[in-house]
Amino acid sequence: MANTVVITLFRHGLTEGNKRKAYMGWNDSPLCEEAVTKISGYELKPESYDLFLSSDLNRCLHTMKLLFPTVEPELVEEFREMHFGTFQGKTYEELQDEESYQKWLEDPVTYAPPEGETYEQFASRIDIGWEKVQKYVLEKGIRRPIIVTHGGVIKYLLSQYAPEKKEFWDWKVIHGNGYELVFDLEQLRRNEPCISLQEVPITENANG
Repeated sequence: MANTVVITLFRHGLTEGNKRKAYMGWNDSPLCEEAVTKISGYELKPESYDLFLSSDLNRCLHTMKLLFPTVEPELVEEFREMHFGTFQGKTYEELQDEESYQKWLEDPVTYAPPEGETYEQFASRIDIGWEKVQKYVLEKGIRRPIIVTHGGVIKYLLSQYAPEKKEFWDWKVIHGNGYELVFDLEQLRRNEPCISLQEVPITENANG
């Protein structure tokens, strides 16, 4: 199966900021205690992968360390979450009276958060990160990379490469879980959708 590539996209664990439903973006927040306990009990084997990539934000790095304690991942800044500008760290309740926030909610493709990224900038940045993954596969023979990243990044990549066509906002990506995208090598080279998509099969340690 040398021509088959399985790319795993894994969302970081739930953070304290996520629990209060804040827009975290490039701000960081520690994983909550229950996420640490849960992910520490996962039995993903490092030998199942041949490349470990991560967003450079601490919530992703901590998740990677819990999954694979002995692994030092390569950092890919392009796989950061969207930059939410002045909305970062704030919740809906804190933002609901701001006109700029309401405009962004109504049309997030046209409008950007003040001092934040447009959707187009966000997408272009992720595309650059994806090109790095393609290069590893096509030039260095990588066949089973795992990427620990953010919900927005995963939803964008699924909207581009999943076999079932769904818009960015229609995808649901749970904290501490992810998807495996199975490509034929030529499909990946041509930026075509993957052959199949499934959730990451997670076995939890009975003692954890």
